Amino acid sequence: MRLGGVCAAALLTLSGCGFLRSEPAAETPAPPPPVPHTPTTSTPPPPPPRPYELSMSGVDPCELLTAAQRGQLGFDRDPLADTEGGFGDAPTCSFRNTTAKVGARLSLITTESMSVWTDDTAQVQATPVVVHGFPALVIKTPDLDLSCNVAVDLAEGEHLDVLYRDDGGQPAPPLDALCQGAQLVAENAVASLADPAPETSESATTSADPSADGSTSGSSEPLMSPRPTE
Repeated sequence: MRLGGVCAAALLTLSGCGFLRSEPAAETPAPPPPVPHTPTTSTPPPPPPRPYELSMSGVDPCELLTAAQRGQLGFDRDPLADTEGGFGDAPTCSFRNTTAKVGARLSLITTESMSVWTDDTAQVQATPVVVHGFPALVIKTPDLDLSCNVAVDLAEGEHLDVLYRDDGGQPAPPLDALCQGAQLVAENAVASLADPAPETSESATTSADPSADGSTSGSSEPLMSPRPTE
């Protein structure tokens, strides 16, 4: 009996110290989940108005870049004239730089405004810029990394489209470099259109020379410009 009393007392002591059973700790409420971050989107500012109307009707695209401009841009082949059927047979002209292996194509579109690149059916990424004071767009086509377009709003219902593309470079220029090239060509073309140089006897002879059809260039195929897909 005495031994049993001692054991009982020891058992009570252990129980009182919490060795046999511990009281459950009070549950701390879980913190609320973080509020998801909602990205803010902003509509790009509208392009500036045209400073004036600069119609391209009757302009020869192969005469837009002067010999000096072509030299600065590295175009070392004779311009190659063609038309763009997707834009109402708009007159076009292709230029090539055989050293850097890039090419440019100017399309003088007088049947559609620049908004053709930003309407609901245009599957392109268009970024507003300004080219020689005129509203313009830098246009990237998804899954097409070898060319970039710049469209310039020059007159009501008209726009200049400049395609700048890789022409076999190893490695090919990055897309952003092609877009910069397109902007540079567009700047020169608009500057020339806004302030045309007087025609000289040399330029008139070149225009009349049959050898200026690009047959001596590395390729006689004109550059093709992507049209907004529907």
